[in-house]
Amino acid sequence: MTRFLVVLTDVRPVDDVRRDERQAPERRRQVVGASSREAADRIAGAFMALGMVRAGRQRVKVIAVGRRYGL
Repeated sequence: MTRFLVVLTDVRPVDDVRRDERQAPERRRQVVGASSREAADRIAGAFMALGMVRAGRQRVKVIAVGRRYGL
């Protein structure tokens, strides 16, 4: 079973030449777990309606976690 995380983050300034999420991740505002892709997409859609996301100051990411291969 694949689980999903929906993450709302602040957008980093453009002054960084390379963006490395492992070394310097964007500041997280909200993290929500979902058990299906459809649920994650609905949550992400709700986040995308926020004014800060629409203005380009925050972004929404859907991340698949906990994948099982071979089942």
